Amino acid sequence: MSSFRVGAHTLSSRLIVGTGKYATYALMAEALERSGCDCITVAVRRERLIDAEGRNLLDFVDTSRYTILPNTAGCFSAEDAVRVARLGREILSDLGNPGADWVKLECLADKRTLLPDPVETVKATEQLVADGFDVLVYTSDDPVVAKRLKNAGAVSVMPAGSPIGSGQGVLNTNSIKICLEYLKENDPTYPVIIDAGVGAASDVAAAMELGVDGVLLNTAIAHAKDPVRMAGAMKAACEAGRDSYLAGRIPKRLYATASSPDEGVITWQPQD
Repeated sequence: MSSFRVGAHTLSSRLIVGTGKYATYALMAEALERSGCDCITVAVRRERLIDAEGRNLLDFVDTSRYTILPNTAGCFSAEDAVRVARLGREILSDLGNPGADWVKLECLADKRTLLPDPVETVKATEQLVADGFDVLVYTSDDPVVAKRLKNAGAVSVMPAGSPIGSGQGVLNTNSIKICLEYLKENDPTYPVIIDAGVGAASDVAAAMELGVDGVLLNTAIAHAKDPVRMAGAMKAACEAGRDSYLAGRIPKRLYATASSPDEGVITWQPQD
């Protein structure tokens, strides 16, 4: 599967995997390995980096192998998101990880839906871009908001397939298609990534077949009955979906079309 570029980074895998919600950090490390990803997301808030036993998540991550994409999960205002993003830059700079120059921006509207606040998200994007960040921004599937975020300087707009952790897959394929049309107009390599909502490998394949450049997920692997096996399935689905999109599907038709040609059909003559 071909690599793709997001801001200053070139990723060899089109699957980006989160590091939260796993039963243990060891299980997380094994699942990340199986997924084949080379970019992982980490929630920056300091308390989220330490588990109940005092172990640091980053002790279980090979920071020389993975580019870390810090995210502002749990932020509900532009001010909070900007502060957390700067904290992430400080942490990753100390680690010498190349992910220090970018951020996955989440600026949520409420705790029940975890949907993004469009006003605060645009405001935070503008501030972070001005502060020198490459911003990958989580948003709804609203094409108008998506275009506004790109115009604000986001290096990638990442519409949700469905609410975070819901496992419903891509609910509104038409909106995603319009997002792709708007965001890639006169800019075909602009990276559009589905962020959130997938629950199974089939969801990832379906998302990739729409023409998005990648899928970012977490819960679908972390909360699977067998996270490591699901990670492998997600890898295969991402690759298959991308290949299917590039190969070009046949058009859908109302009626059947015979797979065998009419020409050259053997006919039988009745015997006298």
